[in-house]
Amino acid sequence: MKKLYFLSFIAALLLSACARPDDGMHDDYSMHSKESKGSQGGIQPQGGLVTAGEWNDLDNWDFYQKTLMKEPFKGFPDDWQMYTNHRIAVAITAKNKPASNATVTLFRNDTPIWTAKTDNLGRAELWVGAFQKENELNTALLRLKVNEQWVSTAAISETQVNRIALDETLPSPTNLVQIAFMVDATGSMGDELEFLKMDLKKVIAEVQKTNTQLKISTATVFYRDEGDEYVVKHSPFTEDINQTTEFISQQRADGGGDFPEAVDKALVQLNQLQWQPEARTRIAFLVLDAPPHNKPAVISSIQYSVKTAAASGIKLIPVVASGIDKTTEFLMRFIAMYTNGTYVFITDHSGIGNKHLEPSVGEYQVEKLSDLMVRLIKKYSE
Repeated sequence: MKKLYFLSFIAALLLSACARPDDGMHDDYSMHSKESKGSQGGIQPQGGLVTAGEWNDLDNWDFYQKTLMKEPFKGFPDDWQMYTNHRIAVAITAKNKPASNATVTLFRNDTPIWTAKTDNLGRAELWVGAFQKENELNTALLRLKVNEQWVSTAAISETQVNRIALDETLPSPTNLVQIAFMVDATGSMGDELEFLKMDLKKVIAEVQKTNTQLKISTATVFYRDEGDEYVVKHSPFTEDINQTTEFISQQRADGGGDFPEAVDKALVQLNQLQWQPEARTRIAFLVLDAPPHNKPAVISSIQYSVKTAAASGIKLIPVVASGIDKTTEFLMRFIAMYTNGTYVFITDHSGIGNKHLEPSVGEYQVEKLSDLMVRLIKKYSE
């Protein structure tokens, strides 16, 4: 699990995000990568070395659906009781501009079934039967409400984006950018934690320096597993980078042992952070290489946390490291889709860490993890 190493890069991106160009999405179906290998043993702790890729299933929907029809992938939704076969994508404009922070609720008859907030691009994702499989869907029973106002639409589609144009002017979001890092801190973290200590303060300072129009607020959630010295600990949102880095400097990698960890408990704490509804951006990077325990109570807790994050407009963006298996890969992709996020995975090209699982995706661009995260933060905060 090379997660804390990656986490430091994530923070770095956050700070320089708005100063970097957006490379856009890569939708082709053959894999693109650089041939670049190295030896971890000879690498000194420093930023900008780890390589990664990004895959957005929401932007590659046909590819994702075809993949999920094949073995062994088609059994993964049942593993986690998470189903994505009924997606309602929404794009909202107000006075011909993307409407951000609009609350969108999907109803079936008079019953609300999913709530989301639009991001800075005016996009939101809503789901029918997310946690209880439904083979058929009668879209005639569905209705949408935006900011407590019913929306008149000829029909709600699950095959194309539902575009809604509002005549009213909505309040502009503030310049607050909230970034949280949820990090597995079990024993395999090792010297990755040292990378985080060295890099985080420098990265946040750079973001603040290059993006003076934005207020950067950071928080952290560290977690291990039941029976360890602690299960979850956190530092709250603050614009004082010294508070965040001091908390990080006190953390040590230890505990764990079995494969699954207390991901469910960490997600509960993540939602309890002081997320601001008027913030321009709300992103949580989930840096991990192990799944939650596959138990009914744990699965139910994760479902609730994911639905809560979606309603709060928090994009959950997994950053997966060496050690995950296929069912964990798809769990993370489900979580990203439910919250209008994207999926990030570490690759072998840097030679850092143990061998990384090759994701079941189409063509992707290999990037430095730090550059990739800067691009994402810029995309979701401009």
